Amino acid sequence: MPYVSANTQSKTPGDLGREALWFALHSFIAVAALFVLAITMTAFHPDATATGPMLFATLLAFVIPAAVGFAIALKTRNHVARYIWISGLLVFVAACVQVIDLPTGPGRCAECGPDHLILRIWRTFFDFSNGSGLMGGQGVLIGFWIPVALIGYCVGARLALRSQN
Repeated sequence: MPYVSANTQSKTPGDLGREALWFALHSFIAVAALFVLAITMTAFHPDATATGPMLFATLLAFVIPAAVGFAIALKTRNHVARYIWISGLLVFVAACVQVIDLPTGPGRCAECGPDHLILRIWRTFFDFSNGSGLMGGQGVLIGFWIPVALIGYCVGARLALRSQN
């Protein structure tokens, strides 16, 4: 069970505001690390339809933000970084809602009709070789790699904060 401070009830609005700003800053840093990775990988012109480069990019989408989260948490000792996974969950849920609302048709996951919502989400976010084509082909980046980066950042921050205790 996570440690909860006894003085949680006694936080001032200023304390809560600082925590909210730290939360937003940590989330931004994790996503920025992912975008630097994406730009770097794009410079090498990998085959976007091959599964190998996509799996490698997925691994790096976790590892690079985890390393950044580790370094930042080690330096700042800010405990808010441990909760950045919530941002990842919110991004994933928002992307799922977006995909569910998108129209389908020929060439855009035609077999993913209203009765096949799980198939539509799966093919949009997790199927590297036979994607749905929804979200302009950016479903893996938006709905999978961003949450993975945020969770990776959180894991790195947790490891750094645990090593300090």
